[in-house]
Amino acid sequence: MTIFTPSHPLQNPLITFGRGIPAYAEVKPEHIDSAISYLLKAAEAAVDKATDANTPCTWDALAEPLEDATESLGRSWSVISHLNSVADTPELRAAYGEMLPQVTAFFSSLSQNLALYEKFKVIQSSSEFSKLGMAQKKVIENALRDFRLGGAELTDAQKPRFAQIQDEQAILGKAFSDHVLDATDGFVHLITDEAELAGLPEDAIAAAADTAKQTNLEGWAFTLHFPSYYPVMQYSENRALRQLMYQAYVTRASELAPQFTNGKLEWDNTENMLAQLRLRDEEARMLGFANYAALSIAPKMANTVSEVDQFLGDIAKKSKPFAQQDWDELQAFANTELQPWDIPYYSEKLKQARYSFSENELKQYFPLPKVLEGLFGVIQTLFGVKIHQADLPTWHADVQSFSVSNEDGQIVAYFYLDPYARPGKRGGAWMDDARGRRELANGEIQIPVAYLVCNFAPPVKVDGQLRQPTITHDDVITLFHESGHGLHHLLTQVGALGVSGINGVEWDAVELPSQFMENFCWEWEVLEKMTAHAETGKPLPKALFDKMLAAKNFQNGLGTLRQIVMSLTDWRLHSTFDVTMAKGEAVLELSRNTATEFNIIPQPEISRWINSFSHIFAGGYAAGYYSYKWAEVLSADAYSAFEEAAKLNGSVLDQQTGKRYRQEILEVGGSRPAAESFKAFRGREPSIDALLRHGGLA
Repeated sequence: MTIFTPSHPLQNPLITFGRGIPAYAEVKPEHIDSAISYLLKAAEAAVDKATDANTPCTWDALAEPLEDATESLGRSWSVISHLNSVADTPELRAAYGEMLPQVTAFFSSLSQNLALYEKFKVIQSSSEFSKLGMAQKKVIENALRDFRLGGAELTDAQKPRFAQIQDEQAILGKAFSDHVLDATDGFVHLITDEAELAGLPEDAIAAAADTAKQTNLEGWAFTLHFPSYYPVMQYSENRALRQLMYQAYVTRASELAPQFTNGKLEWDNTENMLAQLRLRDEEARMLGFANYAALSIAPKMANTVSEVDQFLGDIAKKSKPFAQQDWDELQAFANTELQPWDIPYYSEKLKQARYSFSENELKQYFPLPKVLEGLFGVIQTLFGVKIHQADLPTWHADVQSFSVSNEDGQIVAYFYLDPYARPGKRGGAWMDDARGRRELANGEIQIPVAYLVCNFAPPVKVDGQLRQPTITHDDVITLFHESGHGLHHLLTQVGALGVSGINGVEWDAVELPSQFMENFCWEWEVLEKMTAHAETGKPLPKALFDKMLAAKNFQNGLGTLRQIVMSLTDWRLHSTFDVTMAKGEAVLELSRNTATEFNIIPQPEISRWINSFSHIFAGGYAAGYYSYKWAEVLSADAYSAFEEAAKLNGSVLDQQTGKRYRQEILEVGGSRPAAESFKAFRGREPSIDALLRHGGLA
């Protein structure tokens, strides 16, 4: 047969970087169509060749070339998706949206390609399969599973509808995310009377003044981006301001959002959520599953829907008495009828009264550069690597890049850090795969690259001078969390792309390395080396650390129960929700009923938090939000090995335990089941005891 070879578009930065690092700043919206069209044709040609009867059913002849073509398409599309998340513009968004259906359709068709499916089955049943390495075997096994879940066994009559479902879900997911971002960016509250700023920390006031200047306003401007929003809720003595900000925040992307006065009805996610749930239910039933939750766990650690039900119910039962105690104490302390916009404010007051320190006081000891130095110190000590500043191409002046080298000085990985919130950047924090580790056909190693993205408050000018950015201890935990994901991706030793690093790891185990790293944020031997007061330069006093440690589980009952309610809402939407009978408001009704059944704090009538629950409607966690708690059991138990080592040698930064953790968890990536990796490290099945002990819920 004749294989089509598309012509190469000249000077397109989405193609010319090849296996290297893209020139992000040179990527323009007009590059997207030509690059993705070219790469789609190349990928389609590779599929044609793979399915040709003359192509041998071997790893080298079939799996490797197919991976080459799909990786090229996937990496360029990943660059576009990344820029859409961190440097959104109307032009980029439009160009991204234009090509999204075509990219989605290609990968949907790939998973439905029966000829390709049959060829992968031949590889598995051939004598060559036994000669493949563990990682290559896992790639083949995962591929066969994904073919089945991707609709390869559907009839020819069913496949077009199945592909259409994937396309529609991708479009709806993007729209959901766009609506949340637009609703967040679209709200600005201006204060012109300085008296209304009472109680706010100096840096929050300075940031608000800076935001006002950037938008050509006079005064202090507050937004719904978390670094601007939450200090108001936590410290402002202006109750009316707290109420205004709270109501704007919890009604984002809903019919109650304040932007509706400007005619932005298209930002309402109510019908979007229901449409996604209907599509997911239809997809699951086409594949023979009772509901989307059952389909979701097919490639995960959890075995049954009832197992997840029981897991979440057990934690809810254990945490509810502690949550009730937290709520009773807060009400007694406030001595007033608490409204939702009062809770963070009085919680902070109670914390200060009980432990004699404030979050803002603590924040002054965490300048971001010093925190990074401490984080890198932990990583270098535990895992035997060195981290140095690099000079990779970036997409914004605030972005930093770093290299990771082994004990011999050889660079084994790179990563980016994009630390600050800004307009056009999606909220939250995440790690993403910029390039995976892979052993190429010529024997060379393609080293991995990761994105670490946060939304910390940016540095601001005070009295004309730029103050070094300080972050909260919660921000420190976030940074360690995302670095844990990064280490999982960067320190892998697997050469098969499909299971190297985070690739191929079960979704409900992928949070193990991230939540594991959070534990070091509570160790004195770590914090004393990563703190320096913003004004005096002195490290965190031990007395303040002791107070901080005493407050570690402050209101953790409420916090745990809140996370369980979110997990159960997600799980019930995908396991028991009757989408055939539902109307748009039914999604809100289910979220309310779940909160009423399990939560302690009454939910206000105006709350539409579900309308901005991007994790499950735009972030890949559909019927998977339970994974955070599931993996937290694993991570707490894994960390207890370091606590055991500390009892013997006096340090949780035990290099031998770190070496075992690196070898058995980080290096193997997705090349073997997560349960086997955990048992290889701990020598036994996981136990929930460490999680309950760490959280003060034992």
